[in-house]
Amino acid sequence: MALAAARLTDVTKHFGATLALADVDFEVVGGEVHAIVGENGAGKSTLIRILGGVFRPDRGDIFVDGQACRFASPHDAIAAGVVTIPQELRLVPALSIAENIALGDVPVRRWGPLACVDRAGMREQARAVLNALDFHPDPDQRVAALPFAERQLVAIAKALRRQCRVFVLDEPTAALEKREIDRLFAVLARLKAQGTAIVYISHRLEEVVEIADRCTVLRDGRVAATCMRGAFSIHDLVGAMTGRAADDVVTAPAPPGKLLVQARPDSVSTLGLHAGEVIGFAGLLGSGAGAMVRRLFGAGPEPAAVEIDGAPRRLRRPADAIAAGIGMVPPERALGLVMNQSVRDNILLPNLNAFSRHGILDRAAGDRIVAELMALVDIRPRRPALKVSALSGGNQQKVILAKWLARRIAVLLLDEPTQGIDVAAKAQIHTLIRDFVTRGGGALVHSSDLGELARLCDRVLAVRHGRIGATLERSQGFDEPELRAAIGG
Repeated sequence: MALAAARLTDVTKHFGATLALADVDFEVVGGEVHAIVGENGAGKSTLIRILGGVFRPDRGDIFVDGQACRFASPHDAIAAGVVTIPQELRLVPALSIAENIALGDVPVRRWGPLACVDRAGMREQARAVLNALDFHPDPDQRVAALPFAERQLVAIAKALRRQCRVFVLDEPTAALEKREIDRLFAVLARLKAQGTAIVYISHRLEEVVEIADRCTVLRDGRVAATCMRGAFSIHDLVGAMTGRAADDVVTAPAPPGKLLVQARPDSVSTLGLHAGEVIGFAGLLGSGAGAMVRRLFGAGPEPAAVEIDGAPRRLRRPADAIAAGIGMVPPERALGLVMNQSVRDNILLPNLNAFSRHGILDRAAGDRIVAELMALVDIRPRRPALKVSALSGGNQQKVILAKWLARRIAVLLLDEPTQGIDVAAKAQIHTLIRDFVTRGGGALVHSSDLGELARLCDRVLAVRHGRIGATLERSQGFDEPELRAAIGG
């Protein structure tokens, strides 16, 4: 095999008493897509943060094009030709698309001793890399105005602008639907043909099987397997990741119960959600499907008119929805959690009134319910005082679910509930949603993963241009291709 574009040998990393990586060897060559998979907490993010200069290994070596490297910062890694797109997008919302893409390497124009930002050149450079992604926004548009999936495309364009030797992508398709994923894969194919080495991390194992030339599986901070294209399947990867076979089959639901909420998610259709029911929203990027879910939480530009237990309500803000017994799991975990606070505080935060007497928090009662919920939804580690930022993505998602379960809400809204989490954690989240509706709740789920909706939902509403265009019923049978056809994908 050719000289590795990047190679890590005997890499070990501790965080306090926790062993994150143990004697890991990994390499990627030019013109190759080398995927890294593993459960949440397996060490994937730690490994690529070491390669990207965010962390320093306790032991081990890093080589780029055969040269030993000591990265003191991400800037050092970028200078060596290693560019990373992390899950947490490094964008400045207040700046324009073009400014974000140029950030750190802004083009300038000079007149003798004078210099200023070359804004025309900056826009042209932005258009060039955005065109490579088949994405054509106004370069002067502020990033804050873009939905998450489009912000991710801007982050990818920012990385593509740099002439990178090694391109690292951490969950790049988590918020994208199939059309955008196909667009990204076409870009990666061009980079690969140009000799770029690509490190690809994804929980979507079907993508890994499709795109990876090699795949390294991490389990508990160690390399469990490294396989070449054609020598691994989804089942092989799941087995190597977990040490056991995994089953993501959701059991058939019971017949729906009483009507919990009736609403108009768009200006025409009426939606009724019953106890014991999971309803899905499916749509292409920009269809408005996610906006419908947010509107029902009082987070839309206009109040949502709903009927709850037959009584009309107007949801002008999230506090109105919470008071009406509606909880929300947002698409970005940072929107549903206070990251620098503990697991305990995050679970209790929306429930302080329930655990307070005369304005004083009953800590013993709060501790009891937190311990019960951490066991119920299997939050790991079982350390209520641990900052939620220290948890894996799947466990952070469980904390959001736990805080609503503590409130005993009737309706759960979930926007991309399994985005960026591994196959085992995804199965657990699906089970928790089903357990919630089995106990008498109702759930509305928006997901860009159509296979997820096909497995999880009793009904799926296909959304186009902000309107519900079709309803697919499980009783009549539907699958992922039928959902894709219904949304126009």
